[in-house]
Amino acid sequence: MVPQRHRRRIITCAAIAAALGLATTQSFAASGNSRPRPWNVRHQADIGRQHLKAVHAGRGKSAAAILGSRDGDSGEEENSAEATAQFTEARTAPGVIAPGAYGAAWQQLQSMRHTRGNWDHVTKKAYNADDPRYRDVNSNSSGGFGKVTGRITGIAADDHGYVYAGGANGGVFRSKTGGGHWEPIADKLPSLSTGTLALDGKKRLWYATGESNTGATAFVGTGVYVLGDPRHGKFQPGNRVGGAELESTVIHALRFAGDKVWAATSRGVWSHSTTTLSGPWKLEFAPNPDYLPGGSKASDPSAPYKNIANDIASDPKDPSKVLLAVGWRGGDTYNGLYARQDGGDWKPASGLGDLPTSSADVGNMTFAAAADGSRLYAIDQSPAQTTANPDSGLKGVYVSKNGSPFGPWTQIADYPKLKASGSALQSAGYQPGIQSWYNQFLQVDPANADHLYLGLEEVFETKNGGTSWTTPGPYWNFPFPCWSIDPAKQTGDCSPTVHSDQHAVAIGSYHGKTWAYVGNDGGIYRRPLNGAVDSGGHAKDWQSLNDGTLDTLQYYSVGIGKDLAHGGVSVTGGLQDNGQSILRGRDKVMGSDFGGDGADTIADPANGCNIAAEYVYLDMWVTQNCGVNNGSWSTDPSKATEYEIAPPDKDQGGAGARFIAPITSDTKDHNTWVAGGRHVWVQNKGFAIRSGAEWKNAYDLGDGHVATAVASSGGTVYAGWCGPCDSKGFTRGIAVGSADGTGWHQLTLPVDGTLPNRYISGFDVDPADAQHVYVAVNGFSRKWTEGPGAGVGHIFETRNGGTDWTDISANLPDVPANTVKLLPNGGLALGTDLATFYRPTGATKWQVAGHNLPTAAVMQLRLGPDGKLYAATHGRGIWSLDIRHLKATRND
Repeated sequence: MVPQRHRRRIITCAAIAAALGLATTQSFAASGNSRPRPWNVRHQADIGRQHLKAVHAGRGKSAAAILGSRDGDSGEEENSAEATAQFTEARTAPGVIAPGAYGAAWQQLQSMRHTRGNWDHVTKKAYNADDPRYRDVNSNSSGGFGKVTGRITGIAADDHGYVYAGGANGGVFRSKTGGGHWEPIADKLPSLSTGTLALDGKKRLWYATGESNTGATAFVGTGVYVLGDPRHGKFQPGNRVGGAELESTVIHALRFAGDKVWAATSRGVWSHSTTTLSGPWKLEFAPNPDYLPGGSKASDPSAPYKNIANDIASDPKDPSKVLLAVGWRGGDTYNGLYARQDGGDWKPASGLGDLPTSSADVGNMTFAAAADGSRLYAIDQSPAQTTANPDSGLKGVYVSKNGSPFGPWTQIADYPKLKASGSALQSAGYQPGIQSWYNQFLQVDPANADHLYLGLEEVFETKNGGTSWTTPGPYWNFPFPCWSIDPAKQTGDCSPTVHSDQHAVAIGSYHGKTWAYVGNDGGIYRRPLNGAVDSGGHAKDWQSLNDGTLDTLQYYSVGIGKDLAHGGVSVTGGLQDNGQSILRGRDKVMGSDFGGDGADTIADPANGCNIAAEYVYLDMWVTQNCGVNNGSWSTDPSKATEYEIAPPDKDQGGAGARFIAPITSDTKDHNTWVAGGRHVWVQNKGFAIRSGAEWKNAYDLGDGHVATAVASSGGTVYAGWCGPCDSKGFTRGIAVGSADGTGWHQLTLPVDGTLPNRYISGFDVDPADAQHVYVAVNGFSRKWTEGPGAGVGHIFETRNGGTDWTDISANLPDVPANTVKLLPNGGLALGTDLATFYRPTGATKWQVAGHNLPTAAVMQLRLGPDGKLYAATHGRGIWSLDIRHLKATRND
């Protein structure tokens, strides 16, 4: 028996700077463990580093110079970079985005009218990744994660049970009970992207916006905000520290020293007084100031990578003595540690002991100080090792035993030592620190300077200053003898673990008990600070705090169908690093019927248990029973009810399809499906398809071209494409033809900017006239985009099959548009990175659709058979709005 493909994490974030890259040759080898399990025996070796050139092309350097040539091996850590790069490309091409673009759009949004009606929060329920109902061949249920939500990138906690959790693009939530029963407290801010959270000595909560975990360009923020009474108050735009200096940056760290706060950002290191919160931030150090906004090289494609700062450490005995960790994770000549003497210029530091200082070995770096100042710890990811070592990019973990950032430093761990500490990552090509460019945290026990929590892909712990380590939070439980697929148990006889990919950590107390809190790609968990472990060093006392009130789920898609068994509707959707969720009519808890990363989705409106779920690069699977399975397939493969149906482009990786590739069904014939890669693929068996060989190649988009959006109505198919897709030579187009493979041709798109030279992100076709089409265009207009043909507008209409186009954007804010939906009442809905907008039939101007939808990117809009419009957001879950509330709403 050969278990089917295991499908795991790939992080994706939006961005408004140039595309990201990761310099590495790390690839994945096969796992030798042949025990039946719901994931492929090749373990993480299943996707690929085929796409490194695409990942790096936006940096302004040749891919070959950074990486060497592309090969055919596979590396899941490359998916993280590829996902981020492609999400970024959609928003930046054809050029570099000037600072302030999102802020300007948000300001315009505040003055717009809203339609009637309130959005309902569909996914405000716990999401159980180990739901025993869904143990089919492609589910990760039983891995041990338990209840999950979206990525948590900032945590702060006090000694009275108040805990604050920041979602990657979901804002800040507060718990008053040591975790759980969360409430949002930052929804009034322009940015819900979390860089970090910190409580200062006055117990004020500092919120740095702009997530930095993926490198230079995750969702950018609008600066730093301070809440004076975080136990009772909520953030307001007026809580911003300083002026607009940190707008459109990402912020990796805030560090307090004396009466000053330091910020490590994507535009260098800045500081501000903590006593006087007005007045501008001071730029302390930028290694390449010409690449900053206003500089002579600000428009260079590599500008977003030239001034990255990762962390700051100060001497506890003299706060004026500061060490800066600066550098791009993929490597650059400016990477290194910097210090200054007697208020002079910042100079590269060296001679610090074991702690690396060279540009080749200083990449992503994190510091953590003991409360008494006696110890200072550091993690370092080495660009050189990331490039050369197929197993790990982690250079090491270090300690300064006198607490000074200037050492001497001693190495206390490397990846082989951590691998031997009980890690689940034993396979060649995927070992501890393989994603240390992305996964890092450090936290010292305030009562014991030798007790340290370390976050990489897993959670590690030492209680003796690094002499020995355990792995209280392993990656998952599948490799361990205690695991079984038995649906009567959560994860066999193993204890629950935490979700993988660690980003944030804090220590707090509640009712006299002290807890360690960790944030990762699956939300927030806690355990007693000095908790219990089993004989393998794995914790026995993790608690998931993802109770459903903390919804930071990052959806790419949504599908809705009638629940024939229970009534109502079934709602499903693909998620970043949290598989495919399913919420059936009477469910109190959501389940996960497909594991790994979700992507696009097709659901049968007439039967919500008919689902097609995409992993990435068109790796499609189908089920006709919601994926319900008791795990019996593990001993009898014929009992599997999920089937891989990927079109052939899936095997070509990034050359064959976008990371999140578009799939759809025909609006008039739900048995006709269209999938877009390099080719436009069509199949006519609907959910009865059982093999990828059943797809037919309707059209070849051309060498180097891949589909970005597809739509089909009555057999007329539209396919938007790009290639190259980044800012270096960006090209886009639209092809149209018949599902039977006839009549295909490329549209001659206008060169006068009528239809901008930007990323085609979505179509909708008028069911009454296949020549009447709407197209949503991503990115920003030429006011913000320094690239050729950026044009103006975000939503366009043709009434003659694409011969002529009309810009119908009118009063819309200038913000990336992702998805468009023509409603039965003739109105038009548009999902963007800030809101969903509505234009009534016969009107020309737009309103904000409904009330109380959080400010998160709306990735997909779909109509349900219940008469509701569903919005899949990338950071705040799925929401629905009864379209009857939109009827007869006019604003002009």
